[in-house]
Amino acid sequence: MEIFIKVVQLLLSLSILVIFHEFGHFIAAKVFKTRVEKFYLFFNPWFSLFKFKKGETEYGIGWIPLGGYVKISGMIDESMDKEQMKQPPQPWEFRTKPAWQRLIIMLGGVTVNLLLAIAIYIVMLSAWGEQYLPTTEVKYGITVDSLGYQMGLRNGDFIVSVDHKPVEDFAAIPKTIILEEAATIQVSRQGQPVNIQIPKDFIGKLIKHKSPDFISVRFPFEAGKFIAGSPAEAAGMKANDKIIGLNDSVMIFFDQFRAAVQQYKNKRVNVMALRGNDTLVLPVNVPASGLIGVYPKGPANYFTFKEKRYNVITAIPAGFIKAFDGAGNYLKSMKLLFSQEKAYESVGGFITIGSIFPSTWDWQAFWSLTAFLSIMLAILNVLPIPALDGGHVMFLFYEIIFRRKPSDKFMENAQIVGMVILFGLLIFANGQDILKLFRH
Repeated sequence: MEIFIKVVQLLLSLSILVIFHEFGHFIAAKVFKTRVEKFYLFFNPWFSLFKFKKGETEYGIGWIPLGGYVKISGMIDESMDKEQMKQPPQPWEFRTKPAWQRLIIMLGGVTVNLLLAIAIYIVMLSAWGEQYLPTTEVKYGITVDSLGYQMGLRNGDFIVSVDHKPVEDFAAIPKTIILEEAATIQVSRQGQPVNIQIPKDFIGKLIKHKSPDFISVRFPFEAGKFIAGSPAEAAGMKANDKIIGLNDSVMIFFDQFRAAVQQYKNKRVNVMALRGNDTLVLPVNVPASGLIGVYPKGPANYFTFKEKRYNVITAIPAGFIKAFDGAGNYLKSMKLLFSQEKAYESVGGFITIGSIFPSTWDWQAFWSLTAFLSIMLAILNVLPIPALDGGHVMFLFYEIIFRRKPSDKFMENAQIVGMVILFGLLIFANGQDILKLFRH
């Protein structure tokens, strides 16, 4: 069911993005009285799942959910309609329009994707506002996984700054380290300032790691929910019990207990807990998994989160800023693919994109991810690759500068080359997803 929910969210998000992107081309073409022959969600080789014709345009849904398209008269595109291009140019065709009009038509999809992201952020901010954990509120310090430990961080450290610049939002620290290719992290360790030098090869490792959990917030261990029939519940542990030790060792933090209990697989341990004013010793049989079947209460129970509220007016500039920051971060991530060794291994296809959606339906998360994907789609589409909008824009700039069009034959060959490049990238990205499945 979790996979089904992720797939549905992915398909719905991509459908929204494709429809708006193609509508951008469609509306710009209509403004300049250019005929649009087809408007399709998804691709429809051989047959369509659904179609109807209204006016001069056929609208439909294809059966291959890899995107969508509008077929504009008199334009060399993925349809490779060479017969139409052999006919005398008509006033309603793309090829007869001035270069500046064709440029606007080609940039219509990208423009609408950016506007869509801004609109989503404005609505989200006015409806839900923003909530985040300030770094200064992380009062118990951090926990790190093995990669964070190799970097030089330790459980219980308090992060002060990254490259001597404070990061207000704690959740943004991992992203800041990676995207800014940070060289140092400043922490407070047992009351003493420590400057951690990040090894040069570590940014690449963090990119491949693909998880922000190399730095997490530390919090006390207070029993929340139990797995049915769990060893903890069988030993008499109850919700709201505060775990303070294991055998003769005092440990109040969840990360401490989780690591320590792994050493007692298939053994009985004494778990010390506070229940009200009483101190209890609970004998727990630790199974071979090393897990005693109790979920801790989450960080929200221990920290004061900061909230920013917006009305419709104040959400407008904040939405623009959020979209601008998202575009900047995505461009930085693209730069890392070329500047970091083997960073390309982190590239993924539809499985990777689908995996970022939550396993339960969450409209706030859905719209946030859709806005980000809209920005991503806009940036990818302006890459100067033939067959993408950016390829057409590149040739239009050539025409504007040198005052002559590339020949139709050249454009046809460029379109073929672009399609080969795009299919190659698609195969590579989704192939990476498949390889990751086998590795795990």
